[in-house]
Amino acid sequence: MDTARKKQLLEEYKNRKPEMGVISVLCIMTGEAFLGISKDTKTDFNSTRCKLATSWHPNKRLQELWNQYGEKSFEFSVLKVLKYEDPAADHTDELEALCEQCLAADKGARRIWR
Repeated sequence: MDTARKKQLLEEYKNRKPEMGVISVLCIMTGEAFLGISKDTKTDFNSTRCKLATSWHPNKRLQELWNQYGEKSFEFSVLKVLKYEDPAADHTDELEALCEQCLAADKGARRIWR
């Protein structure tokens, strides 16, 4: 690959706007929901699935449910999408506020991380 093409791809990557928001991992069998903020929903879903499949997820309860019921008993979804302009800016505070709204709306839900 030539240098110009590499620079173009790097610039495209830097300027991409991944979907950010609040993600949910729901155990259909028990109704337990695990919520978290995400700066790239597709990447975080893949990462979460991989960690669960290899029994390396830090959320012990989520891991227990995954081991007991298997991947087919889980639903991955985006509850709220953050609208933003600058992909380089830190949107953590805005994402946390959205997550708090979702946690308040579903008293049974808990955080996926932490």
